[in-house]
Order: sequence, then structure tokens, then C-alpha cells
Amino acid sequence: MEKEYVIQIAQTIQEQLIGLTPMPVLMSWGIAEFAATIFKDLPALRIKVNGLLHTGYVIIALNGSDYYEVYLLKGKDAECVNEEVCYNELGDVIDRAIECGTDKEEYEKIAISNSPNY
Repeated sequence: MEKEYVIQIAQTIQEQLIGLTPMPVLMSWGIAEFAATIFKDLPALRIKVNGLLHTGYVIIALNGSDYYEVYLLKGKDAECVNEEVCYNELGDVIDRAIECGTDKEEYEKIAISNSPNY
């Protein structure tokens, strides 16, 4: 796979994610870096995060069906969060996996208790 193609796909993923995800949500992930990569022979974007539910890397890979596959990496272990994600669902899928989970009330309790002003 050509390096330029991988970089182009990673840039597109990053632009879609930043453009369609509210800034407070992105900030809550504790993003430390974005990097173009190849994951499972697919062009991808790797994001280093420090979320409430996951600290490590998130991989967003473009598959052959023009959907994104989202993986959580911790060490050498990879967990597939979802393998058919549309570009406009990326922020929600990642946020549920690394930050807020599926129970908003429980998330708010945890987030408040972890707040420095609590």
C-alpha cells in the first residue's frame, strides 16, 4: 500500500472526526497524537487517547466496503468496537467506547466524582 494513499486516508478520517464531533467531546478524550498507519492491511488513523473508559490507542481503519472499522488497542490486544461505521457516526461510536459508555447517567456520576472541584 502506498504511503501517500495511507496519509491521505488518515487525513480524511481526522478531518471528518474533528469536523463532525463537538469540541467538548473531543477534548474529553485527552487526545495526545494523530498518526497515519496501516492496520490489518487497511489504511488507518491511530489516535492516542486518555478517556475515562479506555486509555491507549484508537484505530479507525477504512475497509473495502467504504465503512470504518474502529478498534481499541491496549498493549498488543486489539478489540473491535464496530466494523461498519459511517463517517458521521465516528464521534459517537468512539465516545461510547472510550469515554461515556452507554449509560449517560452513570457517566455523569463518574465524571463529576472525578472532577477536581468535587
